[in-house]
Amino acid sequence: MTPQINELWVYLSTSPLLGLTLTLLAYQGAWWIHRRAGFSPLANPVLLAVAALVGLLAVTDTPYQTYFDGAQFVHFLLGPATVALAVPLYMQFQRVRAMLVPVIVGLLVGSVVAAASAVLVARLFGASLATQLSLAPKSVTTPIAMGIAERIGGIPSLTAVLVISTGILGAVLGRYLFDALRIRDPAIRGFATGITAHGIGTARAFQESEQAGAFAALAMGMNGLATALLLPALLPLLQ
Repeated sequence: MTPQINELWVYLSTSPLLGLTLTLLAYQGAWWIHRRAGFSPLANPVLLAVAALVGLLAVTDTPYQTYFDGAQFVHFLLGPATVALAVPLYMQFQRVRAMLVPVIVGLLVGSVVAAASAVLVARLFGASLATQLSLAPKSVTTPIAMGIAERIGGIPSLTAVLVISTGILGAVLGRYLFDALRIRDPAIRGFATGITAHGIGTARAFQESEQAGAFAALAMGMNGLATALLLPALLPLLQ
């Protein structure tokens, strides 16, 4: 960076609104690209926005905490946004009740497989025990996953990165996998996405249909609860 630009950046970085402004601009730009790409999953706006922000922080040598001090309002809104997902879920209540048994079975199988497969793959590649435990709750929404990781001996900060990566990967590749398997039912597609790719996948599911989004929201919430209850009990089997 030239001295003039560096001085300007140092001045701006002291503003608590800088992180929020950068986040909004990055996502708005990413959404524009996503729309111009025909809403292709490969141009996922979360992926593009994260890449842009990480690149900017790296180039300007800005500590993450400095950025987060301004962007934490977006983090705060995750709570109300998650609660608001109950509205479309309520609209699909009759379908959920009719599929109660498949939903419960799918939840239990999905929660166990998501955790066990992550740990076993990490073990196969020689990862440390702490890394394996950090991977176990990767398919749960970030706040819950970090709490679980801390409780079972993982590294919460590493878990947060893995959770976001999992969500982006599921949002990008999920549609192609469902199409390849010829799974057309939006409820099934949404529920599988919610279990494996939590909030980021749920946002993608809503782009497909309201029913897919509602079932993804249901799966995301239930998987957080199921993983928090089941993972500590399954931990001796995974170690």
